[in-house]
Amino acid sequence: MFSFIKHKRIYFTFSIILILVSALALTIYGLEWGIDFTGGSILELNYKEGRPSISEVKESLNDFDLGDARVQFSGDEGIMIRTKDISEEVHQQVILKLREGGSLEELKFEKIGPIMGKELKQKTTLVAILSIIAILLYITIAFGRVSRPIASWQYGIASLIALSHDVLIPLGMFAVLGRLYDVQITIPVITALLTVIGYSINNTVVVFDRVRENLIRDRKSDFRDIVDKSLNETLTRSLNTSLTTLFVLFAIYFFGGETLRYFSLALITGLICGTYSSLFLAAPLLVSWLEWKRKN
Repeated sequence: MFSFIKHKRIYFTFSIILILVSALALTIYGLEWGIDFTGGSILELNYKEGRPSISEVKESLNDFDLGDARVQFSGDEGIMIRTKDISEEVHQQVILKLREGGSLEELKFEKIGPIMGKELKQKTTLVAILSIIAILLYITIAFGRVSRPIASWQYGIASLIALSHDVLIPLGMFAVLGRLYDVQITIPVITALLTVIGYSINNTVVVFDRVRENLIRDRKSDFRDIVDKSLNETLTRSLNTSLTTLFVLFAIYFFGGETLRYFSLALITGLICGTYSSLFLAAPLLVSWLEWKRKN
């Protein structure tokens, strides 16, 4: 039987390093919010005879007051341009200018007002907070029968710490990607992060539930040994579930197109972090908490 708890300091150190790096990236770079949240215009084009480079498109747009225009490839022949809110007249002028670089087809042109974007950002934040509170209450109630040797609310706190780890690391990654490659936080990315919250908690609850069952059946063994036993019993299930999901997500990342690329990347990163934290962080935290309590 593999001893997870024996090496818990290594796991904690590794997680702390990742969290600090992510927090530093978020502090220095911040997140690049998409027009879904900031408001603006989005123009998607498809070139019929070979698309120009991003630098060539940006050079063509220099003649217009588009604010901090962001250009990225979309699919094999497409270009997506995100700008500040522009009028229909400017929109048509941009199309005419870009047509000088080659034959193109306009796929879509959308405008999102700043008020709508701000409201969406606030609602997204509220949904995330309410989801976390609901999860914390559920775990506290679900493990209410377990009071030996850790109180039920401590399971909830450990889950919350693991959850913060699983969300903070993908956010730090997107802060770096936003700085280096102009990757923005869009609604699909937020959806992916909310999914990560649910998936992470699901993995953690599976482990905690096995700990609870073993505590009820075995009232003589030390808590450290029971946690180790529970982790070994749930290891195969956790890895198999995560791997089968990752196979699908990697397929979406490589073959799903530009629209789903960062949605799947957020899920891949969060899923890997969630699987790691449920096995190497959440349950060992309970043991460390109990050991600290006994020493003091």
